Amino acid sequence: MPRPRKPRFVQGHPIVTSFIPDSIPPWGEGVNILSLEGLEAIKLNDYQGMDQETAAKLMNVSRQTFGRILAEARAIIADALVMGKTLRIEGGNFDMPPRGRGRHRRGRGGRF
Repeated sequence: MPRPRKPRFVQGHPIVTSFIPDSIPPWGEGVNILSLEGLEAIKLNDYQGMDQETAAKLMNVSRQTFGRILAEARAIIADALVMGKTLRIEGGNFDMPPRGRGRHRRGRGGRF
């Protein structure tokens, strides 16, 4: 039995959830689905220019796992662009990273 997948951290939900080509290619319409963690990997590495080690720490995965997520995301995007397919961004195994102190920590005076 395989080990359960650990959720990857993403910084937020995408602004746009799909890209649709101007015209349908002669061989028909196709749809590629890019996971949110794939989009996050593309954003951190290609858009923000972050190295893989730093980006992997932000996503709470190993550098090797980050490289695999990035390679899969690039292949999905390339196939959609070259073959004229619709690219939808949805799904995946992700979580939002914890922020700040949280509301359940004790503050001054011992109150919750």
